[in-house]
Amino acid sequence: MAAPLEFYFDFYSPYGYLASTRIDALAQKHGREVIWRPFLVGATFTVTGAQPLVDIPLLGDYSLHDMQRCARELGVPFQLPENFPKGALAPARAFYWLVDDEPALAKALARVVYHATFGEGRDGTDPQLVADLAAPLGIDREQLLAAMQTPEVKARLKQETETALQRGVFGSPYIFVDDEPFWGNDRLEQIDRWLATGGW
Repeated sequence: MAAPLEFYFDFYSPYGYLASTRIDALAQKHGREVIWRPFLVGATFTVTGAQPLVDIPLLGDYSLHDMQRCARELGVPFQLPENFPKGALAPARAFYWLVDDEPALAKALARVVYHATFGEGRDGTDPQLVADLAAPLGIDREQLLAAMQTPEVKARLKQETETALQRGVFGSPYIFVDDEPFWGNDRLEQIDRWLATGGW
């Protein structure tokens, strides 16, 4: 069976959110699965010298306009949360607490957190909100809140972020197709063609 796609994303990445709404369907079209890999994109800024798009003069205004336009094209809701951007530790830690034993559940939680954050404009960095969103999925909210604070889960997210950097990941979304890297929501169409043709 063909190797799965690897989907690196930050939970506070608007373009990561947009890509998350279609990456699995795109992969399934080509008989592939997707491994979701949250990381902290802020850790890359010290390496690249970059900063959040919305904080850059001129580019910030354009990127917000583009995010809204892309969301309309995809037919998905979009609302930037207040006090954006922030470090999304809580949802990433929650994901890694779940993923080894319950990968489908971890991905389901990622989807509802992304929707709450960019579909509804809520603070997806808030551990209480993450726990509230997890409860309807059958995840014990108090157990989840406690797990987010354990040294093991904190270390896992740190290691996953370091591994992303070692692999050359510098933005969100960042997708590997058989070790071929693609950066950006606007590369999904190219990924579709790459999978269809075997690459070029």
